[in-house]
Amino acid sequence: MGGVLRSYGRAFLSQWHGKVLLLSVLPFLLAAALWAAVLYAGLQPLIDYLQAMFVRYDGFSYSSNLLASLGLGMVKTIIVPLIAILLLLPLMILTSLVFMGVAAMPAITRHIGRRHYAELELRKGGSMMGSLGTALGGVLLFILLWTLTLPLYAYPPLAVAAQALLWGWLTCRVMVYDALADYADADERAMLRERHRWPLLAIGIVSGAAGALPGIVWLGGTVLSIALFPFLAALSLWLYVAIFIFTGLWFTYYCLEALARLRAVN
Repeated sequence: MGGVLRSYGRAFLSQWHGKVLLLSVLPFLLAAALWAAVLYAGLQPLIDYLQAMFVRYDGFSYSSNLLASLGLGMVKTIIVPLIAILLLLPLMILTSLVFMGVAAMPAITRHIGRRHYAELELRKGGSMMGSLGTALGGVLLFILLWTLTLPLYAYPPLAVAAQALLWGWLTCRVMVYDALADYADADERAMLRERHRWPLLAIGIVSGAAGALPGIVWLGGTVLSIALFPFLAALSLWLYVAIFIFTGLWFTYYCLEALARLRAVN
């Protein structure tokens, strides 16, 4: 695990580089603009629809009894907006991931490669379409699994654990492809995935634990005051982008170092 810790330290130092800090601006602005429009146009209709479903199927009675048994009776008054947030969170992850991958990840890889791995040959085993396909396929499966874990929010520790595992898998799938897209060919990428499966998954799970924080901030703040909803949505988007940037740095350092060692041996 020494490589995991070394790459973490290098990523931590690199995230404060001026160029890297600037890379977080464009994905955040793109995501913020998109979600400002989505929430303005679609949030109230979504809440109205959920409200109607709760009324039709007596959801308020069931949820009130369940929340009361868990000592969360005060939440019952805002249960519908909270469910709306839970449904929107996977889509926020999707847009943050896609915008970060398109607008920032190629620049991160070039930045690290030129500064620290100038001797590595660029074999161009990946592509923009491959990156998008990997990200979208992973996020679609993520959304399905996320939906299945929604009942776990009745038990917050289990919800956090589930989010960490889901983020671990998703970030490992997406970030390894993006980190090696320019430098490794397809065979090298497959070999590195196989040989470094557990360290890469460990990086993903740690990042996944951090990735649970934006959702907790948004949900927790909304429970305190529904008026904080739009501000917490913006803060959550920024946190998602910041976490993706750091995660991209971490995976890139680890993957390029592993690739350099692989080629040195061969």
